[in-house]
Amino acid sequence: QVQLVESGGGLVQAGGSLGLSCAASGSIFSFNAMGWYRQAPGKEREAVSCFSTIDGSTYYADSMEGRFTISSDNAENTVYLQMNSLKPGDTAVYYCAGALFRTVIACESYGMDYWGKGTLVTVSS
Repeated sequence: QVQLVESGGGLVQAGGSLGLSCAASGSIFSFNAMGWYRQAPGKEREAVSCFSTIDGSTYYADSMEGRFTISSDNAENTVYLQMNSLKPGDTAVYYCAGALFRTVIACESYGMDYWGKGTLVTVSS
């Protein structure tokens, strides 16, 4: 049973930083791609950032590029999302996901096979 467990969410002031972690139950190399998504209240889920374990390529949504950084620790089977210069509009539940069976090109959520339960990030103004 594949499990993804997010941690690191919390309350932060606008302009601040926060780091999220996603611990996988197995090797992240078993996934074709891993990524972070978020869903704000009343809004649809949107992609934040993804990376391919096949070629190392990364994807960032336009509004996050330059502020967010995705990384991984392969030995710890953990994927990270470092978020800087946070804005109130970044408030959302952040989910970690992994694509085990499909090739994900542009962080499309329908390509992901496994999802964590999410961690809440609240950015105050």
